[in-house]
Amino acid sequence: NVWLLRVAIVGAILGGWEALAASGLLFRDVVPSLVAIGKALGRLLANPEFYGNLGATAFEIGVAMMIGTAAGLTVGILLGANRFLSRAFESLIFYLGPTPKIIFFPVMIMWFGVGAGSKIAMGVVSCFFPVAISAAAGMREIDRTLIRVGRSFRASTWDMVTKVYLPAMRAPILNGIRLGLGVAIIGTLLAETKLSNRGLGYLVMQAYATFDMPRMYALLIVLFVLSIGVNALIGRLGRGRSAVAA
Repeated sequence: NVWLLRVAIVGAILGGWEALAASGLLFRDVVPSLVAIGKALGRLLANPEFYGNLGATAFEIGVAMMIGTAAGLTVGILLGANRFLSRAFESLIFYLGPTPKIIFFPVMIMWFGVGAGSKIAMGVVSCFFPVAISAAAGMREIDRTLIRVGRSFRASTWDMVTKVYLPAMRAPILNGIRLGLGVAIIGTLLAETKLSNRGLGYLVMQAYATFDMPRMYALLIVLFVLSIGVNALIGRLGRGRSAVAA
């Protein structure tokens, strides 16, 4: 049973964590007990200030995802549809894609200041590349018959994009968005840890600076759970649309 295996793995991880916490092998409180983390999590969720910081991070990531996804889809469709543009620019996209985006953060600060703008920009840059690469690859996998049918009906560019291209490459786009979400979260949180006075990244660094390890791990758990939840929601929405289309 898959669920039994998952429960066993989680149980083994938690048991190993608790054993390590009780062993004293590491410096005191570096690995706090699960009870201490649970209490810290309860205090965190009961603190109204936490939700203000959560809202700030959610806003930054949400705006970054909207802008990065729209830009990535536009560039990906252009590269996939035009061979000249693909030869000219796609290799550049592939080379820049794996580059750690945090190196652009000083530039983002100069352009957008130290507020939410620079964090959003980091999320956009992080999200853009996975979406663009996935969309470009998806364009090349579209059945040429669908494109010929659309052109035979003299469909406009907008109709071709919305009624032919996007529905036909739903799976690659969905994968690109899910990858983009992961790196957008990383980019935004990294930016918050570097220069910010709001957001979950700021709270994590604050807990680390004061050596409040239970609180830090509680924040990491919240981030982990929220990331899984949003990723699962995107996957469910994608499957739901596929079922409706079928």
